[in-house]
Amino acid sequence: MALKRQPVSVSEWESDPAVNHLRDYLRIRTVQPDVNYDEAIKFLSSLAATSSIPYQVVLLGPHQKPMLLMTWEGTDPSLDSILLNSHMDVVPVFDDNWIHPPFDAFMDENGTIFARGVQDMKSVGIQYVEAIARLKTAGVRLKRTVHVSFVPDEEIGGEDGMLAFLDTEVYRRLRVGFGLDEGMASPGDDYLVFYAERSAWPLVVTSSGTSGHGSLLLNDTAGEKLRYVIDKFMDLREENKKKLESNPELTAGDVTTINLTQLGGGVQENVVPDQLTATFDIRLALSEYHREFEDMIARWCLEAGPNVTYHFVYKTPPVAPTALDRTNPYWGAFEAAAERMNLTLRQRVFPAGTDGGYLRGLGVPVLGFSPLTRTPVQLHQDNESLQAAVFVRGIEVYEKILEAVGNA
Repeated sequence: MALKRQPVSVSEWESDPAVNHLRDYLRIRTVQPDVNYDEAIKFLSSLAATSSIPYQVVLLGPHQKPMLLMTWEGTDPSLDSILLNSHMDVVPVFDDNWIHPPFDAFMDENGTIFARGVQDMKSVGIQYVEAIARLKTAGVRLKRTVHVSFVPDEEIGGEDGMLAFLDTEVYRRLRVGFGLDEGMASPGDDYLVFYAERSAWPLVVTSSGTSGHGSLLLNDTAGEKLRYVIDKFMDLREENKKKLESNPELTAGDVTTINLTQLGGGVQENVVPDQLTATFDIRLALSEYHREFEDMIARWCLEAGPNVTYHFVYKTPPVAPTALDRTNPYWGAFEAAAERMNLTLRQRVFPAGTDGGYLRGLGVPVLGFSPLTRTPVQLHQDNESLQAAVFVRGIEVYEKILEAVGNA
């Protein structure tokens, strides 16, 4: 089925209700850290009411952070439901690096919207609601109930967000059978679908040693021992980098990535410190054996010398990927809908982490999907942007996808 023609002039985009809803949402500064979600909850509640979608506010975790849950009831509530998840928070900005203020939702003469969160992932949250509103207006009813969740704190791990929500009676009553969460933009015409995530293991290595005057060549210093471990990690990083560069079929999600992200310690330039630290962002490929990988880290620290230790900031466990075969009827429905729209799907492992990983950990099949084509990936980058035409086209894509999975 062909998608509808979209408006082409900026003046038409400026009067498009869906585009205005997105821009209004982007203007709400839900920026980490210390987010006040009240304005976002108020806006989303109003949007749900305008779209005649019942909703409730759920307070999560010990800090009672709010989430909004919309519910479009299906014709057969006995069936497992569909959960469309998005997060309200966005990462910090460096204002001076932006060509337009990051929370003005400025739209240029080409219909490109510049704003923090326009890709990650406020556009997708609004696409969910707009797609449901259009289906309801057209008189469409789905067999399965569809829930739309707007959760807090995904950008800082989701402890008071999705993770807390999954531990509530509210979530258990939803009886979720399938979920959709964020994906990534695609620079080409293909649509990226993410069926798994790597395990995140942020790691801190601490090296303690001899302290003294900076003019001496002391033995057993923290620096020389820490360098040994850093070199081991950088060598492994280079191996995976070469693997990625030598095979055009691979993406970052298919290999283990390691990055040195922080160095700490020392008091002044002429004092050899008694302790130094190095922090690494590590994402394990699905093919890695977790026990063996940690044993390797422990061995490197032992080889470096005495008093070299490590600890993980956290470790996400291995989670089984979502099946993309006949055992997953939701995937069959999703894929068939894409074929009817002549969309080309590319299956990927998500390179970072999303709230969808927590759902997969409970055995719920989840796909990461952001219908944003012809768009450079700008997650967490300066001048994050999205064309209004791409955003509105994605709403139509979601209409067809929801019809399919909602009747699977």
